[in-house]
Amino acid sequence: MAHRSETWPVHGHADRPWRSASRGPRADRQLTSVRVALPPRIARARWRPDTRTLALLDRSAAALRSLDVHHGSRLAPLGLVLGRTEALASSRIEDESASVDDLARALVGIRANPGATAVVRAAGAVEGLVAAADSGAVTEAALLDAHRRLMRDDPVDGRYAGRWRDVQNWIGGGRTPRLATYVPPPPELVAPLMADLLAFVHRVDLHPVAQAAIAHAQFESIHPFTDGNGRIGRALIGAVLRRRGVTTTVTAPIATALAADRERYFRHLERYRAGRVDEFVVDLALALGTVCDEASLTALLLAEHEADRAAGPCAAAPHAAVGRALAADPVLTEDHLQDLVPGVDPDRVTDDLVRAGVLRPVTRRRRDRAWVAPAVVAELEAFEQRVHAAVCERGAAA
Repeated sequence: MAHRSETWPVHGHADRPWRSASRGPRADRQLTSVRVALPPRIARARWRPDTRTLALLDRSAAALRSLDVHHGSRLAPLGLVLGRTEALASSRIEDESASVDDLARALVGIRANPGATAVVRAAGAVEGLVAAADSGAVTEAALLDAHRRLMRDDPVDGRYAGRWRDVQNWIGGGRTPRLATYVPPPPELVAPLMADLLAFVHRVDLHPVAQAAIAHAQFESIHPFTDGNGRIGRALIGAVLRRRGVTTTVTAPIATALAADRERYFRHLERYRAGRVDEFVVDLALALGTVCDEASLTALLLAEHEADRAAGPCAAAPHAAVGRALAADPVLTEDHLQDLVPGVDPDRVTDDLVRAGVLRPVTRRRRDRAWVAPAVVAELEAFEQRVHAAVCERGAAA
């Protein structure tokens, strides 16, 4: 029997006292109460897809498993940069932007783009949370550790890094929640709601792709941190899929697909709060299929680039050591370079590879330099463009 989305528990609401400390508009200063959302407990909530949706979920899970099996050896060494690519997309959803060049500069301590350092931290948070799920559990400690990695150096919210919020937050609306688009539950409900969500995450009677979608939507509704909720919440999708064994090596860059149509993604989260589950589950399954198809193509193209380097400018030592390193990470820092070619003049190696087009410098100073592999960077950018085009085409046809 098909399970209809409108039977999923809807969010309740309650009015809570509010005392404004803002010096903004008079209406903000006069605000005395705020209407907060009360997400339902879902640890035992039931959801069953109809036959058509189940077939779609199975296809998306099969695509993830195929990507993991056939290209895991190719994508696993590139897990670091794919994690950064995912972090770039996830941060764009939050209106923070950076390029791979920016990330390379951030890795050697150049902070010309403040968003780049945040993206580097986001990549570490994603990797840590998904890796922790290898043990078969997604724990409170792992979530808090991921948030600590993400926010510990933030000048505003660093003091809240690695702990559930103890203040009221809201989305949109400015300095007070008067015009907010969404006001999450009050802080005293965060810990019990997160415990309930983690119980939901550890169920085994739900389809893993649907479980990942619902867990993400519920996490976003709870909004358990003062900041960084979106990036940790999207990392939770990969963690659920890893815990359920759908992936063992590859973390599908799902944020790349979600970032392609932010407004649609935000609408799905709003509909979830009204008890409409099916639409987001279906859309996430389609998005996973898209990123798996494009990541498979990326794996093949990156293998060609590696073969070209090995047969050409990186055919012999010491250049070969750099070529092998670029297969694992297209960002090369000076510290890493010196480890790769000990006893050799590193400038001679990099000058040769820059002339050959294998490397491109992204810093202009004499020390703590960084380079990127332009062919690899171009392919990662093409991957994002292909995903964006596929998502937009699907949206236009809907």
